Amino acid sequence: MKHAKVGFLMTDEVVSVVGRTPCADVAALLVEHDISGVPVLDADERVLGVISRTDLLVQDRLTAQDLMTAPAVTVHAEQTVTEAARLITRRGVTRLPVVDEEDRLVGIVTRRDLLRVFLRPDHEIRRVLVEDVLADTMGIGADAVSVHVVDGVVTLDGRLSKSSQIPVALRLAGQLDGVVAVIDRLTAHSNDTRTLTRTAPPDRSTEDVPR
Repeated sequence: MKHAKVGFLMTDEVVSVVGRTPCADVAALLVEHDISGVPVLDADERVLGVISRTDLLVQDRLTAQDLMTAPAVTVHAEQTVTEAARLITRRGVTRLPVVDEEDRLVGIVTRRDLLRVFLRPDHEIRRVLVEDVLADTMGIGADAVSVHVVDGVVTLDGRLSKSSQIPVALRLAGQLDGVVAVIDRLTAHSNDTRTLTRTAPPDRSTEDVPR
């Protein structure tokens, strides 16, 4: 099971400007497209910085390169949504230009895009857990484990065949996008490990979720 990647969420038709674009033209683009900021590119479409509506409040500078915040905080399409969300939260930005291996612009992902994943409906989380995680990945029948999801909190209740399956189920459930916590109520028919260690799901603290 893998986290959703930034590439699946990003917008690949990006409104951007070059360094010499006059600030009046930048402002017009923001209004025209109803966006709060744009990447600033060089001649090779590499991201130099980002310019926002707040930057445009400065009146004594004339071009995008004068106004932009640099260096830009960027992300790669192969990075996970969780990584992007943490980056947005820690750096205090609202958008991340998505770049390729040579730092050329390929898309953009916003806080709103990321929220679509973290606000994944409970019924969709449950479906993925039952069908993809338990049934397909682990070969566990629906009658063995009861899955309840409320506001992203997953409760797994039931009895598995082997004790070694328990930490695996907990780990895979905790890795699903949209899951904020996993409550463990699992037992096993047989103990096939000398010391049963239950692996807690990854820390999905509130800093993962863009605000």
